[in-house]
Amino acid sequence: MAQRLFGTDGVRGLANGPLTAELALDLSVAAARVLADRGEFKGHRPLAVVGRDTRISGQFLEHAVVAGLASAGVDVLLLGVLPTPAVAFLTGSLGADLGVMLSASHNPMPDNGIKFLARGGVKLDDVIEAEIERHLHEEWHRPTGGDVGRVSEHVTAVDEYVAHLDSTISHSLEGLTVVLDCAEGAAYEAGPRALREAGATVIPIHTSPDGLNINDGCGSTHLEPLRAAVVAHGADAGFALDGDADRCLAVDHEGNVIDGDQILAILALALAESGHLVKNTVVATVMSNLGFVQAMKAAGLGVRQTKVGDRYVLEAMRVSGYSLGGEQSGHVIFSEHATTGDGTLTALQLLARVAATGRVLLRPSGTEPVVRVMVEAPEKAQADVVAARLADVVRTHLAL
Repeated sequence: MAQRLFGTDGVRGLANGPLTAELALDLSVAAARVLADRGEFKGHRPLAVVGRDTRISGQFLEHAVVAGLASAGVDVLLLGVLPTPAVAFLTGSLGADLGVMLSASHNPMPDNGIKFLARGGVKLDDVIEAEIERHLHEEWHRPTGGDVGRVSEHVTAVDEYVAHLDSTISHSLEGLTVVLDCAEGAAYEAGPRALREAGATVIPIHTSPDGLNINDGCGSTHLEPLRAAVVAHGADAGFALDGDADRCLAVDHEGNVIDGDQILAILALALAESGHLVKNTVVATVMSNLGFVQAMKAAGLGVRQTKVGDRYVLEAMRVSGYSLGGEQSGHVIFSEHATTGDGTLTALQLLARVAATGRVLLRPSGTEPVVRVMVEAPEKAQADVVAARLADVVRTHLAL
């Protein structure tokens, strides 16, 4: 049996190795044909949006994808360098029939990948991906004349995405100083802008991509530069994105790492308190720490666990209507605002939580076996409630 091209997150591999321009073109033609055969384009001229991260190989792969789509009669809007969640958002907001993101996420620079998104900005299901593979290299009727696709640039893509991100929070981030590590990747422009326009003082690092330095000693897989920058600048927090900015990890003001489980716990409690955690349940994978699961149960919240992979988290969320899900790696999905993980959105939501409740500090004592929980809030009653809840989470975690 031939090995499947599509993995858990699109087609990925060494650019100009297994992942050639020819394959990118053929995949795009096949995707257009499959969606057309399934009636996705019925009654209107099909439209696709195409974005990429900062890898130099994304340039030739973008041209190949666009050539394939346009030759199949699909109009194409070029989004340029943009995070994966931005491409997903714009696929929906622009009414596109198909979205394409060129990125290998946190992988080293020589790799790249092709991810297709269906109408609304959702990932293609396994059945459609299998159909695309079956249509590769088949003979087909090529449109000619005026039936071929048109290609143009969508120059306001970053503006629209940043406005969307900032619309998801109601508290200004004024007074907060944040370090943001953009991994020399796709969010090098949109990430700092979104936090800055939300009111935060932003210290961006690794925002000078040259096509070769994406994920190189920086971003969510290399947290030391972020930790050092937060401490050096006296920042309130720091966030590290990966190459396509669909996930993030965080550090506190002392440079202590806050992983995906901890981020998910904070956000679950926040949504539960505001009444926006659907069915009082958060979706996580089987890789989540037992302490996270027990902490959620101690707070009266349910945890639905899935196989590893954000596509399985997304599937569980869609089937049951859950509002929050994520992975230990830092993929966090807010179904109210996004169809995929979004690192910048996650950072905004965490900072909005801090802005709404006052600064929260969890710090282990250096001289005695205790953890001090200190909370600042406008009213003592609010501080007492938040501190008690945090203390319960800490006790549960330390009991393990």
